[in-house]
Amino acid sequence: MIARTAGILCAALVFLCASDLQAQDADKTELLALKGKCVTCHKDQTPGIYQQWRGGMHAAHDVSCYDCHRAGKEDPDAFMHEGLLIATLVTPKDCGECHKKEAEEFQKSHHAKAGQILGSSDNYLAGAVAGHPAVVTGCESCHGGTVRIDPAAPNKLDKGSYPNSGIGRINPDGTWGSCNACHIRHIFTKEQARRPEHCGKCHLGPDHPQKEIYEESKHGISFHANSAKLKLDKDSWIVGIDYSLSPTCATCHLSATPKQGVTHDAGLRISWTLRPAVSKGQMDAKTKRDNMQDVCRNCHGPRHVEGFYRSFDGLVNLYNDKFGKPSAAIMKILQKNGSLKDPDGKAAKASFGSKVEWAYYELWHHEGRRARHGASMMGPDYAWWHGMYEVAQHFYFKFIPEVRELGDAEANAYIDKLLQEPFHKWLSEDKASTAEKLRSGKMAEMYSGLYDPPWISAPYEEPAK
Repeated sequence: MIARTAGILCAALVFLCASDLQAQDADKTELLALKGKCVTCHKDQTPGIYQQWRGGMHAAHDVSCYDCHRAGKEDPDAFMHEGLLIATLVTPKDCGECHKKEAEEFQKSHHAKAGQILGSSDNYLAGAVAGHPAVVTGCESCHGGTVRIDPAAPNKLDKGSYPNSGIGRINPDGTWGSCNACHIRHIFTKEQARRPEHCGKCHLGPDHPQKEIYEESKHGISFHANSAKLKLDKDSWIVGIDYSLSPTCATCHLSATPKQGVTHDAGLRISWTLRPAVSKGQMDAKTKRDNMQDVCRNCHGPRHVEGFYRSFDGLVNLYNDKFGKPSAAIMKILQKNGSLKDPDGKAAKASFGSKVEWAYYELWHHEGRRARHGASMMGPDYAWWHGMYEVAQHFYFKFIPEVRELGDAEANAYIDKLLQEPFHKWLSEDKASTAEKLRSGKMAEMYSGLYDPPWISAPYEEPAK
């Protein structure tokens, strides 16, 4: 009797397990059918997207539309579509399910924080001075903006904030960033992300012309001559081993060396911050410099690398000490004394309400940045003609005269003293005297101390916004 009962129980359990497995198989079959429907429909409705996906690595590894666009019920942008709960945006959280290390590195980077520009001078200029459409089509297209849910169509993305692929996009699920800012959907090729032209979508123009600087540098010239030989589409892409004819942006900032792995934090090899009015050393500047010099040494000898950094440090320190710090000090005096005037001669109320503010902003944000970036990437025309030449012309013959015009006694006294310092005394000397200093080497002696970076052991200070 006991044996018979046990047999019945075992049979029942086998039946229940079999039924459960059959149900699971049925669910999988239905899910596969629905996922297949995504491909079938989009092949007809959006053939470009289908062809991109079909030719990419995701399709090769059976990663479907639903695998990336799958949403949870808690997701604010989740909606039912043809029997599946999906979200339009694929965020770093979604990508991180398969690419965990890459997503974590990216979230720590300045790229992910690029959308945090509210309240900055750049954002103020675009939003208040120009108008909101300039923010959407300009700033947010690179920096990223907050993607909102349409109040009139719950769970759908607001047309005023989407589409947006800015690299620091603020997503409805709370994550920062957009992986497809660099890895263009839906093909996600390695070659495309490694090509320098790709970074030029954002890194170009009057305030940070890295694309143009790269193109005029020997690195850029070599790339355009040898791009077909660089194995840009290969899985293994280690500088000095898999390729050596030219570096790209990815080579220096992201890709592997024999000693370093690939990183998705583009700041891990940058020791100076060249963005603010006065450059400062990054946190862990020496380590970051060592990281970048490791890249350099795969193609250049140690003396070459040390010499390059000495001249780069010299240009940054020169800009800081001769123009950046003095102009910042003058602006503080004017702001403290309430001396900034609007076009009608009244006290300026708004930011950028005076000509001096515009002159100062372009001095550091445009000319000053171009000079520093030109030196950092071996672009001589940007270091000098588009850089320090324009910094000097702007400082002496636009910014200073505008400040003088305001009649602030304290600011004028500061300028009087400043112009008697060795850096600026050329302005009050005759041409022959200055030429003699150049010939005798005395001018070079005056600048020699600028080559040693002062920030290696200095505490990091976050630039004021």
